[in-house]
Amino acid sequence: MAADTIASRVARVDWTQLRASLEERGYATLAPILTPAECAELAGLYDQRERFRSRVDMARLRFGVGEYKYFAAPLPPLVATLREELYGRVVAIANDWMAALRLEPRFPPRLAEFLEHCHGAGQVKPTPLILRYTAGGYNCLHQDLYGEIVFPLQFTIMLSDPARDFDGGEFLLVEQRPRAQSRGDAITLQQGGAILFATRYRPVHGIRGVYRVNVRHGVSRVDRGLRMTLGIIFHDAK
Repeated sequence: MAADTIASRVARVDWTQLRASLEERGYATLAPILTPAECAELAGLYDQRERFRSRVDMARLRFGVGEYKYFAAPLPPLVATLREELYGRVVAIANDWMAALRLEPRFPPRLAEFLEHCHGAGQVKPTPLILRYTAGGYNCLHQDLYGEIVFPLQFTIMLSDPARDFDGGEFLLVEQRPRAQSRGDAITLQQGGAILFATRYRPVHGIRGVYRVNVRHGVSRVDRGLRMTLGIIFHDAK
């Protein structure tokens, strides 16, 4: 039997169906790509100060209620592998989006090459992060932009078990379409499961061609317990 690795789990995802979901709904959910043990391993890193380059108190900055920490370089092997494998699967979608919107740049096929471009523009700080919310916590709608170079897709992976660890805390996505009211979705993820969504905007096909839809994301109020997630953002920060 083949080893059950991160790469093999990512390869088993139906990426054709995932792309169809992105086109239809603006996001796609993935069945668990991390095991409960791997989720616990990553959550357990949170109190290890040397693993992170910075901590953000969301209430102090009026971002919400909760906190998050950005990993320091080098990334933990599990996070680095996820980032590399997932990038390789969505870079074609990202390039198709940019072409549809008649935007530059085009993204290279490998994460290492893309990060070289980020670093050349002064974006040298890793952006993968762990977010932590307790009862009453939430995250205001926002976009994860850290410099001029922005990869148009990102992932959030649930580390906690919604059936046991917390209530509430749905993942929120809001789209602002031109000359229309905003549209929102509230998504519940399985432990180890992920959501793929637009970092800033996405193309939508209308009767007059392709137009741009702005996207923001956040987290609804946690009613009980502890909610922890892993964010996989592909562009680095200044």
